[in-house]
Amino acid sequence: RSTGANAGWGPGEWLVVEADESDRSLLKLHPAIAVVTNAELDHHTTYASSRDVDDTFRAFLALAEQAVVPPDLARLAPAPPHVFDADPELSESGSRFAFDGHEVVLRVPGAHNARNAAAALTAVKLAGADVEAAVRRLATFEGAGRRFERLGPNVVDDYAHHPTEVAATLAAARTLHPRRVIACFQPHLYSRTQREARAFGAALAAADLTVVLDVYPARERAEDYPGVTGLLVAQATADAAPGKRVVWARDQATAIAFLHRELHDGDLLITLGAGDVDRVGRALI
Repeated sequence: RSTGANAGWGPGEWLVVEADESDRSLLKLHPAIAVVTNAELDHHTTYASSRDVDDTFRAFLALAEQAVVPPDLARLAPAPPHVFDADPELSESGSRFAFDGHEVVLRVPGAHNARNAAAALTAVKLAGADVEAAVRRLATFEGAGRRFERLGPNVVDDYAHHPTEVAATLAAARTLHPRRVIACFQPHLYSRTQREARAFGAALAAADLTVVLDVYPARERAEDYPGVTGLLVAQATADAAPGKRVVWARDQATAIAFLHRELHDGDLLITLGAGDVDRVGRALI
């Protein structure tokens, strides 16, 4: 959102690429510096297990001249890696933390963004670039589209479609100190919903009120996954959040009508998912 583009081109000698593990295409890269921020089983049609995921990231890091990882993934690096971490001070305006003698200030909320910034700065340092200049630029970073993107003063949209992402986004929402955090979640893919419904429920239990839509199928077909709907996530959320309200809305029109009646001043609505759930927030605005 800072640049209004999803890529940029400059005169420097470095090419920075977002590697993709969903189809193992990250193994076709040959990085000078490889940065891994997390490694979890997300793409169930590609990977058979968490061990399979670990093996793929281990192979990716082995391709690199230098590896940058968080402490819990140091085990995947073939040689002692460069470990990043951050102990941020969180506030309504973002966060701040120390890195290599510099005070890093971020406008985007959440501990996960601070850790990502620490990873980026570690790579910058290894590349021999200007860390101080990078710290200054980070202070102007407004976040990526559909990542805690403020659609309005009390409506945020986030692409989170994995339980860990949902949990991190809701934790970031709490740093804004709203009266209530209301989550509207659209599961993405039948295969992911089938395997992760309980984990999604545990993550969504952090909200004060959860509205669950039906599955956004993307490339999958409902007939290949009989009985798999968003109701599985709604039920799992109700189990994980006793005493809290959970709404099974199925379609967006129902969710919009319910939320229009439900939302009050001081509430923060977060729409979550990799499908078109952002339409709910935009319609309410």
